[in-house]
Amino acid sequence: MQDEVLKNIASDIRKVLPPDAILPSESICMPTVGESAMLDPRHTAHVDGFLYDDELVDELCDAGKMSRNYCTDCGSHRTKPISFISHSASRGRLLYIFTALLGPLNEKTILDVGSRLGAILYGAYLYSTASKIFGIELNKDLCDLQKGIVQKYGFQDRIQVLERNLVDSSELVQLADVVILNNVFEFFMPHEAQVHMWRFLRNTIKSGTLLVTIPPLEESLQHMKARFAMNLDTGINLEEWVRESPPFNADAPGIENLQSEIDEVKLYVVL
Repeated sequence: MQDEVLKNIASDIRKVLPPDAILPSESICMPTVGESAMLDPRHTAHVDGFLYDDELVDELCDAGKMSRNYCTDCGSHRTKPISFISHSASRGRLLYIFTALLGPLNEKTILDVGSRLGAILYGAYLYSTASKIFGIELNKDLCDLQKGIVQKYGFQDRIQVLERNLVDSSELVQLADVVILNNVFEFFMPHEAQVHMWRFLRNTIKSGTLLVTIPPLEESLQHMKARFAMNLDTGINLEEWVRESPPFNADAPGIENLQSEIDEVKLYVVL
């Protein structure tokens, strides 16, 4: 039943967003540090994982509205796969996070940083018993979209969407028992601002908080020089900040075929 509700929500959102699910009022920054800095914008497509599952992507490709490959030499058969980027968690990933990765969340507070379309919020509402679910989002249009969905589906008893900057939300960050960071900074702010955000989180999140990150913190915060770019230099020592935690229930029903969704999702406990 939960998955059907999420499908209906995704259908509602697809009707009001362009195919790439990026609004004119948003500013997407192609990363200049880390592994994603190697992406070529000409061969990269924004395909929201919550709005478009593999079946829908196949339908769009069959209809000629989307392609999985680009030609390296026009007129030839030499092609390479297009890089797909999603700024939301897919339905499968939501199922995994709230039924397998995290344990019972009775009376707990969840905070989704950079909630955009609200996928994490809806998944938390449908799959968990968390008493309070907050989404922080800077973009007013996206906040209005989320609030409309929350109102339509009657989620307002536990979900609250806040239009504000993360660094102005210290009390809320400290209140949270679970903080979720889903591809949150990399494509939405320049290098210096990302460093500032990570340092704020390091200094603000309280001990014992569960931290769910996509991609893993090790990937987001590595300090070594890459071949093509310098990675983020936040000064954060992960071993002193967090401890990785295994899934609460690795055998939860429904996640048997979700390995591709699971690999990038990590759970940590703040020390």
